[in-house]
Amino acid sequence: MKLLFIGDVVGSPGREMVEEYLPKLKQKYQPAVTIINGENAAGGKGITEKIYRRFLELGANAVTLGNHAWDNRDIFEFIHDAPHMVRPANFPEGTPGKGMTFVKSHVGEIAVINLQGRTFLSPNDDPFRKADELINEAKKRTNLIFLDFHAEATSEKQAMGWYVDGRVSINVGTHTHIQTADERILPQGTGYISDVGMTGPYDAILGMDREVVLKRFLTNLPVRFEVPKSGRKQLSGFLADVDERSGNATKVKRILINEDHPFFS
Repeated sequence: MKLLFIGDVVGSPGREMVEEYLPKLKQKYQPAVTIINGENAAGGKGITEKIYRRFLELGANAVTLGNHAWDNRDIFEFIHDAPHMVRPANFPEGTPGKGMTFVKSHVGEIAVINLQGRTFLSPNDDPFRKADELINEAKKRTNLIFLDFHAEATSEKQAMGWYVDGRVSINVGTHTHIQTADERILPQGTGYISDVGMTGPYDAILGMDREVVLKRFLTNLPVRFEVPKSGRKQLSGFLADVDERSGNATKVKRILINEDHPFFS
C-alpha cells in the first residue's frame, strides 16, 4: 500500500497548497491512505471544523495535531464528533479527543497514532510508554501503524524512531517546520524521517511573517506572530510504500513542492 502524509499545514497559504496539490499528488501516486497534520491550519494556530471537514473532502483519511491543538477554541465544539482527527495521545488524562484512530482502505486497516515530545515542550505524559500502550492495542487489529511524533528535539525524534523500529510501519516527525534530509527505512522495517516539513508560506520563517520574527530576534520585545497572506508557497510531504502483510515499509520518499522544486505530474 502507498501512504501519503502532508506536513504541518500553516494558515491559508498552506490550505491553498493542499487545495491545489493534494488532488495532483493523489492522482500521481494513488495512495491508499492520506494523512494531514493540521494543527496550524487556522491562521497558524489550531484548526476549525470547517478546515477539518475540507481536508476530508479533499481526500484526507485522518488529521493529526500537536502542541497548538487547543489554540483555536472552535475545536472544543467539534472534536468529539471528529472520528478522523487525533491529538497527541500523551496529553493529560481527561483531555478531549483521542490519540489513535483506525482508517479503512482497500488494502486493509491502518492505525494512526499522534504523540508529542517533551523536550522543550510541555511536560506531558511519557510518549515512549504511551507508544508501547497504543502499539499493543493497534496490533490486535492491524500490522499497519502510522505514527506522527510532534516534537522539537531531533534527538528525541530519532530516539522514538529507534524505539518503535519494527513495531510501526511509518514514524514521521512534525513540529519544527523544516524538512530534514534523513528519510530512511530503519533496520527492522520502519519508514522514518525526523521532520516532514511545513506546508505554507515559502518566504517566511517557520510559516510566520519574517519581518515580525526578525524584530523579535533583534529587540527581544514581544510581538504578535502572523501568517503572511500573500507570497510564494510550498508543500512538504512524505510518501511510503508499505507491505500490507508484514507492516514493514519498503520504500520512502520526501516530497517538496515550491518554486525551486516544481511539481511534475
